[in-house]
Amino acid sequence: MMFRRPARSAVPSSGRATPRGGTRALRVGARALPLAAATSMLALAAPGVPAAVQAGTASAVPLISHPILIGKQLPAPISTSDCLSEIQIRCYTPVQYRAAYNLNSLYKHGITGKGRTIVIVDSFGSPTIQNDIKVFDKQFGFPDPNLQVIKFGNVPPFDPNDSTQVGWAEETTLDVEYAHSIAPDAKIVLAETPVAETEGVTGLPEMMNAEQSLINRGVGDVISQSFGATENTFPGFSQGNFSSLLNLRYAFKDALRHNVTVLGASGDAGATDFESDGATLYPMRVNSWPSSDPLVTSVGGSQLTLDNAGNRLSPDTVWNDGFGAGGGGVSAVFSRPLYQIAEHSVVGGHRGTPDISMSAAVNGGCWVYMSFAGIEAPGQSDPGWYIFGGTSEASPIFSGIVALADQVAGHRLGLINPALYTLGLLSQHGDNHTGLVDITTGNNSFAGVTGFDAASGYDLASGWGTIDAAKFVPALAAAASH
Repeated sequence: MMFRRPARSAVPSSGRATPRGGTRALRVGARALPLAAATSMLALAAPGVPAAVQAGTASAVPLISHPILIGKQLPAPISTSDCLSEIQIRCYTPVQYRAAYNLNSLYKHGITGKGRTIVIVDSFGSPTIQNDIKVFDKQFGFPDPNLQVIKFGNVPPFDPNDSTQVGWAEETTLDVEYAHSIAPDAKIVLAETPVAETEGVTGLPEMMNAEQSLINRGVGDVISQSFGATENTFPGFSQGNFSSLLNLRYAFKDALRHNVTVLGASGDAGATDFESDGATLYPMRVNSWPSSDPLVTSVGGSQLTLDNAGNRLSPDTVWNDGFGAGGGGVSAVFSRPLYQIAEHSVVGGHRGTPDISMSAAVNGGCWVYMSFAGIEAPGQSDPGWYIFGGTSEASPIFSGIVALADQVAGHRLGLINPALYTLGLLSQHGDNHTGLVDITTGNNSFAGVTGFDAASGYDLASGWGTIDAAKFVPALAAAASH
């Protein structure tokens, strides 16, 4: 299912589902709504802004879900320092991310994703995405988007009273706005599918069919997936029969043949993830697909500490801020791929995730503009700016990075994992031109399940760490072209 935030706000009366595998949305929006079963895991309150955090309930929604902080909607983003004083968390704009990831020097040299295409796949999509991305761009001075929306199958009309559709619309908006913010001149193709992806197989055939269709039509250089299903929830898993999952890999095999890069958010519940009910976390380490697939680049979550201009005040750490934690661990389905052979002491005989990490923390969340109805309450019109986090933020951000590298190379890079791990090994041996920035602090233990610690080099909490894009983009383009 879409990456569901382990603890997000919910409106119990509406039965709103929450995304999985992505992150949570910190909603600084609309009037307070009655919340039930509030937990003390994290409660944020600004003067006059009621807030509560509730254990994740729901099932059929994305990695992100709706915002967590319920309050008065904002007509424009506020600064990081104002977020700290008013709601006790950090909040960031894409302009700050551009500075933090050292992207501006690439833009000055014309590396903007021009001529490349990012594919984003979401159930249902958003009815206002064409408008919302333009409002987003105007706020930050970005160029008009080249956005194409393609519906696959009988996608139902948007219903603002349907919490599942609202959740996916939120996820869609985050995905599109942040892929575009990183690669502003790349074309974005939004593939909307008609069945909500949840746990197990549900919704995934429609998504894989959409991806395969686009790949075979020559559409897309990189595909971003802000959704996932826990491996254990696929039929037959407990009997050691993985065919129901393995039979869904056809789109990724097709992507490999056509040199299309495929990304997958690693999840928002640290080393655990959701059971089939979409509400209960496994009391043990588990992993999720498609992030765990060896043909997919798994994008984990980091937490950035930035000032108002986007300068780092301290090194990045593994995302684990009480709202959620970056997914990571070893697959129970896939054996260790060849590109991870040098990391055998970390991953053992299994595929390890994530491969790389980008911003995902809620305490360090990103501003998203949305104008469809139903965000704050069923059917209610409530356009405005909201804060989101989660690895469903990290995946579209990294899709923009890949699009930039595709432009530098002058062609698609395809499966980038072998090149990424080559760069990682070079970095470990002192090469400072790879653009990889090691994350060595933090862990992804969550909900009582002991996770993994960040460490020097590759680890199961942050992968190879994060990036300095000015170095990483040309390094990846070169390494993946050999």
